[in-house]
Amino acid sequence: MNVALHAHGLPVRAELTGGEVSNFKGLDALVDDDLPTARVFLAHRGYESDHIRATIFERGGAPVVPAKANRKEPVPHGTVTYALRNRIERCFAKLKCSLRLATRYDKTSASYLCFIHIEAARLWTNQLVNRA
Repeated sequence: MNVALHAHGLPVRAELTGGEVSNFKGLDALVDDDLPTARVFLAHRGYESDHIRATIFERGGAPVVPAKANRKEPVPHGTVTYALRNRIERCFAKLKCSLRLATRYDKTSASYLCFIHIEAARLWTNQLVNRA
């Protein structure tokens, strides 16, 4: 599952991929969407590649992804900005508070993705209600 997040750590778009699919293909599904252009792309080492970096630069963003250990020429990343990645982990933790998402009870990917959307809407609603 790949999820695009808002600056406040709330899900904006979710895309399901197979368990054997690399992060590169999941990213392409999110980048091709009509989402607002992100200024910073925060991700873990699984998204570290020249293709992804070039795609993010083309869209006007700055990739903040630590280099893989086997990269011959490590690319520096902003460690202070990368610390904000905990918002991503917290978002996944909130989504997985629902036992149905954490254990994937749904038999079809369509129903699973629909429930992800329901949980995402719940997170947005909680955020909006608590601000009012």
